[in-house]
Amino acid sequence: MAHTGPLIGVSWYAAGLLGVCLSFRKHNIWTLLWVLLFGLSLGWWRGSVYMMRLAAYEPLYFQKVTITAQATEDAVYGKNSQLSFDTHNVRLSDGQSLAGRIELSGFGLNAAYQGDIVQATGKLYPAFGAYQGRISFAKLTILSHHPTLIADVRRRFTAGVQSALLEPLAPFAMALLISQRATLPANIKQDLLMVGLTHIIAVSGYNLTIMLDASKRLLGKRSKRLSTLLSLGLMAIFLLLAGASASIARAAIVSTLSIVAGYYGRSFKPLNLIALAAALTAWANPFYIWSDTSWYLSFLAFFGVMVLAPLLATRFRTRWQNSLVAMVALESICAEAMTLPFVLHTFGQMSFIGLPANVLVVTLVPLAMLLSTVAGLAGMLAGNLAGWFAWPARLLLTYMLDVAHLLARLPHIFVQHLGFSIPQMVSMYVVAMALVFALRGSTNGSEYAKITDRNESEERGITKA
Repeated sequence: MAHTGPLIGVSWYAAGLLGVCLSFRKHNIWTLLWVLLFGLSLGWWRGSVYMMRLAAYEPLYFQKVTITAQATEDAVYGKNSQLSFDTHNVRLSDGQSLAGRIELSGFGLNAAYQGDIVQATGKLYPAFGAYQGRISFAKLTILSHHPTLIADVRRRFTAGVQSALLEPLAPFAMALLISQRATLPANIKQDLLMVGLTHIIAVSGYNLTIMLDASKRLLGKRSKRLSTLLSLGLMAIFLLLAGASASIARAAIVSTLSIVAGYYGRSFKPLNLIALAAALTAWANPFYIWSDTSWYLSFLAFFGVMVLAPLLATRFRTRWQNSLVAMVALESICAEAMTLPFVLHTFGQMSFIGLPANVLVVTLVPLAMLLSTVAGLAGMLAGNLAGWFAWPARLLLTYMLDVAHLLARLPHIFVQHLGFSIPQMVSMYVVAMALVFALRGSTNGSEYAKITDRNESEERGITKA
């Protein structure tokens, strides 16, 4: 009986795929319904199989265990002076493999680096979000080292940033560049949370935008092939350095599809990009769709920026459509509007000053990333001259932190314990979808296409053929 489920799943996959192929050319409502039914049932089967693997954690919770796992990042010192890091490829002492990731914190090591195989002994507890478990106050032992060139370059660059920039500017710069948030002081995290700016230290498509736009400006007018290869290469390096969280995977898929489509003179509709990226990321890791809140927030924000904002800009045609500040404000409103019901249901909190904070800070993030990179490279390659190269980054990063701190001090700008039920959340999204359909019905299709094409090229640095 243990093999019946997978056998049925494979059989249904083959039969369903055959049905989709036979009905694909009819292009009617029944074909659409068949595809949707097939996709949902296939996803349900895939997710069920994955959740069955996660069921192996249940008898282990609140028990003392010994595991071996591979570090996915360099360890940092967290609470109670413990060395903390994330792990995957988890195995119990009896050799049983566990799916998912475990967060480790403990003592016994001076350092642990990305790729190291670590043994940990401690009590396993349930975890939230992207983690399947956590062990605190563990006894840690390094079993083997697996150094890589990428990890070594990343550590040297981090050291360069720390030597070129003062605290707390250095950890803030690393959070902007590669979402290294573990070393960011708690008071700065709290300020960013209260003013609705947490997203700038969460790696997403915005970070990829900077690099892809640079490759377009460098080679786009000379050679489309070289520009495409450079964009793909920069994106691969970014994924290696920053990891593959749900938001990064989504941004990478969207960017890759856009790059390839632009190279062949094609373009994707925003809804198609969202659906395809969601399907691919959920298939790669079903845990995203089952319980990873960041996955949902990522796609909701993406929908607001790529679908709702262009519709509003087209419907209410004004001169500020070409204004960077105005479009950032509109996209911020749309992204926050699409994520707000989910945030209220999941976290029960919101910021009332997110819009002005985004206008004052987010528009400067690209320049801050560039200047921080220059400062880090100077600290890495020319330590004696790092101060001269770092002062522009110091000024800009100080301004951004000061704005967040001053706005966070305003009274009554952050509300908690709002509580939003599932029916209320669903009702709000039904209203949002009704608004989208109403705007699409009253908007000229060609004008909407121009704005969405412009947004895609601006956000991902793609040269349209």
